[in-house]
Amino acid sequence: MAPLLLDTHALLWWLDGDARLSAPARAAMEDPAQAVLVSAASAWEIATKHRLGKLPGAAAVARDVRGCVVAQGFAELPITLSDAERAGRLGGPHRDPFDRMLIAQALGHGLLLVSNETLFDGYGVARLW
Repeated sequence: MAPLLLDTHALLWWLDGDARLSAPARAAMEDPAQAVLVSAASAWEIATKHRLGKLPGAAAVARDVRGCVVAQGFAELPITLSDAERAGRLGGPHRDPFDRMLIAQALGHGLLLVSNETLFDGYGVARLW
């Protein structure tokens, strides 16, 4: 299986032990042989939404996203100039800049995007849920 790229909600639900994380996603993330990546876009999204009061329960994560990611054995995925160009060129109606970056990174790096967002399917991204 390709390396996993976690959508922000998948990361937060994993950290919280939230039952909304699907069983297939949880099983793949629990597999010690499976590479799991978290984009810098997710750190940006968590910090931004927490600051705006949209993620009040994520204060500890927002203070140290990297530490939370590393503690889970996941790896960080930086945003490259190529990722940014790809995200900027994406067509379609989806306007969320965080999601567009995740789509661009999944496509550009051959990653399996762990997300419940069916809208992503219209971009040709491989998605696990």
